Amino acid sequence: MLNRPLRIGTRGSPMALAQTGMVRDKIVAANPGLETELVVVTTVADKILDRPLSEIGGKGLFTKELEQALYANEVDVAVHSMKDVETWLPEGLAIACILERDDPRDAFLSPHAETLLSLPEGARVGTSSLRRAAQVLMHRPDLKVVPLRGNANTRMRKLESGECDATLLALAGLQRLSLESMARSVLPVETMLPAVAQGALGIECRENDAEIRALLAPIACETTTIAVGAERALLAELDGSCRTPIAALAQIQGDRLRIDGLLFLPDGSQHWAASGEGPVADAERIGREAGAALKAQAGDTYTKHLQ
Repeated sequence: MLNRPLRIGTRGSPMALAQTGMVRDKIVAANPGLETELVVVTTVADKILDRPLSEIGGKGLFTKELEQALYANEVDVAVHSMKDVETWLPEGLAIACILERDDPRDAFLSPHAETLLSLPEGARVGTSSLRRAAQVLMHRPDLKVVPLRGNANTRMRKLESGECDATLLALAGLQRLSLESMARSVLPVETMLPAVAQGALGIECRENDAEIRALLAPIACETTTIAVGAERALLAELDGSCRTPIAALAQIQGDRLRIDGLLFLPDGSQHWAASGEGPVADAERIGREAGAALKAQAGDTYTKHLQ
């Protein structure tokens, strides 16, 4: 047990604070008597809200300042949505714990329709996610995708004010904010395959900090860790970033894992699909092979348009 409070680094958005509070409660429940302190760190992604992430640097914008706080020993751990964590971690840091995954699917919000497929022709779908935009246009090329950034509450206000006719948000995020009733429907993965690691929360710490790792070990979920590892292996094979429309979901039944992946042109006009299945023990290999299959299918088109 630490002889001081565990310093938990978090972004200051309502979503980040809500999920960090959930993580803190789990850590304390597993380590009775442990005191904690939340340390709010402002990231570049919190400061720049008027431009798509793909234009200003991608996933690292959500994590860089938190990782700097870990390096500076200002925090002991940092809580992340795993879908925001870059494929390769900075030297000396590690994801020490991934919690049990929440629902990885996307939710559909609109005052005009129950589902994406029932939106009126030419409706505007607000999103700054290249993955969501590509899949929207893949299914409904008649729709118009318009940029929409900000936290969940901000995006819902923009929807209500008429800036767009529909938007898509991670169902897990809405659930963490107790806002799932705002969803008109939940998109099946056959319509909207999730982002890599969507719905999973991870805790990053200094790689050699054995004392902190011991505190986190009881709340780690082995099944989620394996599934997310397979998805991130697929992403790594594609050198994926926020500038690349990629979707993947790994699911485990018994001792078998299946992963489904999609790679898109940003306008949704072309996409490539790959799946893999095998023993759970080979999860990362299965993910890598699915990523390699996607890359091989896309060939020069991927090189020219998606990097």
